[in-house]
Amino acid sequence: MTKRYELTKAQYQEIADLLPPLKTMGRPWLHHHNVLNGMFWVLNAGAQWREMPERYGNWKTVYSRFNRWSKDGTIRKILRKLHLRLNKEGYIDPDSWHIDSTIVRASRSAAGARKKNY
Repeated sequence: MTKRYELTKAQYQEIADLLPPLKTMGRPWLHHHNVLNGMFWVLNAGAQWREMPERYGNWKTVYSRFNRWSKDGTIRKILRKLHLRLNKEGYIDPDSWHIDSTIVRASRSAAGARKKNY
């Protein structure tokens, strides 16, 4: 049974071509589908990586891949592909797809305030 935050096989197949090939030499990699579901569990729960259920694999593996994919642009490619598909299907209103400074609070230090030494 698929949980609401987990990818179905069809959803996974839609983005599978954007993921790096699974390593075949040495220790075999945990399958990307499982890793993505672990990432979604953490993001959905708002929990720490260490609290991720073992059914998704070792939390360090999932975190490491999340970190790697964030840095190398893999996650950005996935989001772009999904965004383009949703836009094509008419699910995105271009007038509301933005963010501006009136809704995002910045800390005082972002405005150049000096740090206080206590």
